[in-house]
Amino acid sequence: MPPADTGASVTDRAAASPQLSTSSSSSAAAPDPEAGKLRPGGPGYRRMSFALFAAGVATFALLYSTQALLPAISGDLGVSPDQASWTVSAATFGLALGVIPLSAVSERFGRRTLMTASLSVASVIALLVPFAPSLGVLIALRAVQGVALAGLPASAMAFLAEEVRAKALVAAIGLFVAGNSIGGMSGRIVTGWVAQGWGWRAALGAVGLMAVVCAVTFRLLVPKARHFAPRSVGPRALARTLGGHLADPLLRRLYAIGALFMTVFGAVYTVIGYRLVAEPFNLPQGIVGSVFVIYLVGTASSAAAGQLVARVGRRGALYLAVGTTSTGLLLTLTDSVGAVLAGLVLITAGFFAGHAVASSSVSRTAKTARAQASALYQCAYYVGSSLGGALGAAAFHAVGWQGTVLLGLAAMLGAASITLYATRKAVAERRLLHLARAA
Repeated sequence: MPPADTGASVTDRAAASPQLSTSSSSSAAAPDPEAGKLRPGGPGYRRMSFALFAAGVATFALLYSTQALLPAISGDLGVSPDQASWTVSAATFGLALGVIPLSAVSERFGRRTLMTASLSVASVIALLVPFAPSLGVLIALRAVQGVALAGLPASAMAFLAEEVRAKALVAAIGLFVAGNSIGGMSGRIVTGWVAQGWGWRAALGAVGLMAVVCAVTFRLLVPKARHFAPRSVGPRALARTLGGHLADPLLRRLYAIGALFMTVFGAVYTVIGYRLVAEPFNLPQGIVGSVFVIYLVGTASSAAAGQLVARVGRRGALYLAVGTTSTGLLLTLTDSVGAVLAGLVLITAGFFAGHAVASSSVSRTAKTARAQASALYQCAYYVGSSLGGALGAAAFHAVGWQGTVLLGLAAMLGAASITLYATRKAVAERRLLHLARAA
């Protein structure tokens, strides 16, 4: 398997590579287009990293704040797992719906401004969520919260692509994704233990307060954008831009891979709480919430994605992510707590590695309208999360954990098939190029 990059053609890779100078004198005369961009060890890079890390923490903590609480919500409100799962899916659907139009807003008002507004509004809504009188109101508030959060993910990817040097982009995005994993972990641990002592409403209030702290931290640390040029994006121009991105076969493959990885992740972590509180495990709510400390594995795997790509290539990294995730799914079929936890470790590591590689490849591939390219990825990604959560809960309600695992394996088979197609396509193009040069 050749170490290529998620199926980009030879022409694509040539266009994506920095243009080589033809002589030392022309190289000296040509200005460096990345001279003023942030780099590891350079001024502003650390502040940017901490700011985006805080934003990532808040995003996942808020987006999945009810996930670890689903058994408690089901018991208190008297609803089934598939009904309660909509408190998660509504938020991710809201984000998926809002991410594209809000990415267009970021082109006019700036990535930094939109990220600040998104975090602020979502944090305020988080303080209202604990007072929802019914499941319907809770789902509605969560949907609005998802739309509010939508301005952050696509803007963050575009902000990094514009402000960070290309060679450091995978690592920078990996750190933002690592913040996602920390937020997902800490939010679920906090809600699990607070819910055990004071109920699920108090738990959601605690997550809201944590999000407020993250929002303030982000605003204080995030550096000003130095490479952003505002422009208006009307509906017709937006449609043309989206159509152009969707016409790119490499971007389409990356969007599909992101959605399929997130389908697995959404299904597993929406349903796992129901499995662990029931026979044969019978774990208390606090312990179930603590299981999400496994998200630390995702922090490590996403942050290390750049090194993995350097060693085995982008497609090689995707193959490893698919294999790791699939192995984890099979391990969770046993009735041993140790085996289930080991399976969750592998699923988490595989998912975050695959997500970091796919999302950074989108930012690398799109040379214009990066915010919209990233927005399309985020839309596909969170549609996958919503469908995974809803379908995974429905499968669990119908046939048990085996149904959830089967759904995840089918998604990983799809991701592997797309990557294999990209591999064969790249190999065929290399052969044609070799023959052309030989002739």
